[in-house]
Amino acid sequence: MSEPTREDLIYDWNLEEAPPRPTHKATFDDESLRDGLQSPSVKNPSIDEKIEILHRIHALGIDSVNLGLPGAGAHAVRDVTALANEIVSQKMDIDPNCAARTLEADIRPVAEIQQATGLSIESAVFLGCSQIRLLVEDWDVKKLLKLTIDAVEFAKKHELRVMYVTEDTTRTHPKIVDQLYRAAIDHGADRVVVCDTVGHATPHGVTRLIRHVKAIINATNPAVKLDWHGHRDRGLDVINAIAAYEAGADRLHGAAIGIGERAGNCPMDTLLVNMKLLGYIDNDLTGLMNYVETVSKYTEVPIPSNYPVVGADAFETATGVHAAAVIKALERGDSWLANRVYSGVPADEFGLEQKITVGPMSGRSNCVYWLKRNGYDVTDANVAALFGAAKTSNRVLSDVEVKAALSGVGVGA
Repeated sequence: MSEPTREDLIYDWNLEEAPPRPTHKATFDDESLRDGLQSPSVKNPSIDEKIEILHRIHALGIDSVNLGLPGAGAHAVRDVTALANEIVSQKMDIDPNCAARTLEADIRPVAEIQQATGLSIESAVFLGCSQIRLLVEDWDVKKLLKLTIDAVEFAKKHELRVMYVTEDTTRTHPKIVDQLYRAAIDHGADRVVVCDTVGHATPHGVTRLIRHVKAIINATNPAVKLDWHGHRDRGLDVINAIAAYEAGADRLHGAAIGIGERAGNCPMDTLLVNMKLLGYIDNDLTGLMNYVETVSKYTEVPIPSNYPVVGADAFETATGVHAAAVIKALERGDSWLANRVYSGVPADEFGLEQKITVGPMSGRSNCVYWLKRNGYDVTDANVAALFGAAKTSNRVLSDVEVKAALSGVGVGA
């Protein structure tokens, strides 16, 4: 009997009656250094640390990066200028943008940094537009239209590319959305951004909204690009970003480990993983761990142990039945099989590996594997000592605790 093919081993219900695959290129804008730093829990990285984060972003093949909001003051101008100079000096293939309110005072510093560094910068001019925001601010649509037109024209006059951003688009009436985007595009916006600023949207709502805005673009200037920017207040951030791409969005925004205001932004790392597993991108993501660890270190935001893919527990198992299946696959010398038999994410595609540990739910196979992996003799005494320590523990044993359990047996590595 012939061996089954890899395609035979996993029946993928995700592909049953799946919608047509998008044909347009998926691109990404990393917001870790701007929107991500709005998180109340982050430490603002130093310039050198921001430069290292920039290199980690670039290494993942992420297309563009938000360098900051120069209108926030001299410190922001200093940091954005340093990052822009790094892109120029290192000839980095990444497209920079800067946030700005729809005010000349915010847009002018972006133009000045562009002039000083010689780096073409996209100005991300943003404006709140939902009815609830209009009520709070005592604004009307006429004011929004004037701010939009003035900002776009001022940016274009200063030779900036324009990314026009409407805040809270997912709770804004279609007529307002229509008026604002048409005005921005008519006056020269190169790109428009749909925002789920408070994490309100569901995938169905995202699909409807993206299609609505895509129709506006097609009727006004089909060359204009469309972005999606989402937050995770309801935990729908990743699936919403995927839905936006499938509905026609060209570029998706996110931040490392989901840092950002309130519950955070769409996590760029998890989004990239899913886009790759869906076959929508082919980026080399083996540097994903370096990316998230660097951002975590410099912002002082810990990575939860059960965080997808890059969390400490993501590819670790101490459960007997599960571990036994992984071990059997490893013993066959089949890494493809070992990375899939008890995992929906193949660890090796992201520069990681399966880890077998020992704890109260472990079987003897865990103990045997740990001994082999760490250079210990697989004797009955060693297995019994390790198995006994595991069964009397209330958690997974650390390597130090394992070695302590074995030290009394008298057989070392």
